[in-house]
Amino acid sequence: MTGVTIPDKDYVMSRLPKRSPEAHKGDFGRILLLCGSVGYTGAAELAANAAVRCGAGLVYVGVPEAVYPIVAGKLTEPMVFPLPAESGMLSEAAIPAVLERMESMDAVLIGPGLGQSVGVRRVIRAVLRGAKCPVVVDADGINALSEHTDVLRKSACDVILTPHPGEFARLGGQIPDGDRQRGAAELARRLGCVCVLKGRGTVVTDGDAVLVNPTGNPGMATGGSGDVLAGMLTALLGQGMAPMDAAAAAVWLHGAAGDLCARETGQMALIPSDLIGALCRLLP
Repeated sequence: MTGVTIPDKDYVMSRLPKRSPEAHKGDFGRILLLCGSVGYTGAAELAANAAVRCGAGLVYVGVPEAVYPIVAGKLTEPMVFPLPAESGMLSEAAIPAVLERMESMDAVLIGPGLGQSVGVRRVIRAVLRGAKCPVVVDADGINALSEHTDVLRKSACDVILTPHPGEFARLGGQIPDGDRQRGAAELARRLGCVCVLKGRGTVVTDGDAVLVNPTGNPGMATGGSGDVLAGMLTALLGQGMAPMDAAAAAVWLHGAAGDLCARETGQMALIPSDLIGALCRLLP
């Protein structure tokens, strides 16, 4: 299977949302990020800061109450709020508050740094059943769905999955004859979602169209890089971009930011927060 390579910066820029001179913050999306747990507060920080840098108007970050003081102390622009937790992770008791928040959101991200527990799995399933806006499922969100993919097929909202190869396999994805594009497209069709299969030549597909990302480098292969991408993608969805366009733009910009950083710091010294700082040299 041969996909279309995302060609260049002009292609990506032409798809980004335009900003009216009369606009206000509410015009650029209200997004909800459900991230973090004890020991994984950095995931929430990176995703939230990436979302702000990608132009989201209002960013809300729901975290387990045990880590609320830490995450709130790290973040300035996003609005952080605590949610009921058990053993340092979101608990089932968080579901009513999450569903209430989602009513006014334009996009939701769930997964980075959440950990794995019964409570986390129940929160994720509740989000997918109740969401009326696009939902990005990343990291531990994907792991929690590995045995419950029926929730994805039954969801009424657009779902974008962002697996690395290991998470892709846990969802039942396969790479026939080494063909990542075909494998990602088959998974997207089976689950009824957009799949962003990360790695060299990240594949973006809804099961029909297949796009391949040409940007990025091995220096980005470090913990936290995926959290940055997830926050970027959610911000673009919240600004009204269609799932395929938002995913293609996010992966291209993410990789292009990594390439800028690698030229300046070298690949070995590149860290995820560098990517966020580089976005201001790429975005309009």
